[in-house]
Amino acid sequence: MEARTGAGRFIVLEGGDGAGKTTQVALLSAWLEAIGLPHVSTREPGGTPVGEAIRTVVLGRADLDMPAQTELLLILAARAAFVRDVVRPALEAGKVVIADRFSLSTLAYQGYGRGLPLHQVRAGIDIATGGLSPDLYLLLDLPSGEGAERQRRDGAEADRIEAAGADFREAVRNGYLALAESEPRVEVVSARGTPEEVHARLRDHLLTRFPETFLAEGPIDRGRSG
Repeated sequence: MEARTGAGRFIVLEGGDGAGKTTQVALLSAWLEAIGLPHVSTREPGGTPVGEAIRTVVLGRADLDMPAQTELLLILAARAAFVRDVVRPALEAGKVVIADRFSLSTLAYQGYGRGLPLHQVRAGIDIATGGLSPDLYLLLDLPSGEGAERQRRDGAEADRIEAAGADFREAVRNGYLALAESEPRVEVVSARGTPEEVHARLRDHLLTRFPETFLAEGPIDRGRSG
């Protein structure tokens, strides 16, 4: 992991589809806004014009017969722009970055899910990020079947990757849990419960892990939200 000169923090929410990452990014952003902490909330693939264009192809074009290697390289292309144009400038300005997905997703989905060799995936990630790693991954864990059921209940239409099926979802979840055992700075957080309950768990992790950042604006209520 490279050394950084800025005072910002890079926090990434990870997890399988239906775990609630998008909701939790929004709740964390609202909390940081309330305590007056400068921050950027963003997503991957995306966050930049080129990244959003790639996202449309990778997730939205179910009609494309896309090799796993192509999928990987497109995601890494989006990440290179994301790191250059969003993450690095924010960190150098001393802001907190809250991201929906980053490199752990690539290892879980394209490595464990698609079956690409992990050493090759890691090499590509290193090129795309220039060695930049988050300060903390918060892995929202939920059994893959429950995630799929949440999406059905919410009426969410499966994107190209989500449509890969139950076995793929299970491989991704197992990959995430394996990575949590071997990768530095990964905290597994239960995604079960109400959004407010999950948000409180995430907040507690951040307040405990980085009090100098998240308590810097003065006393903050550490009680449960909701």
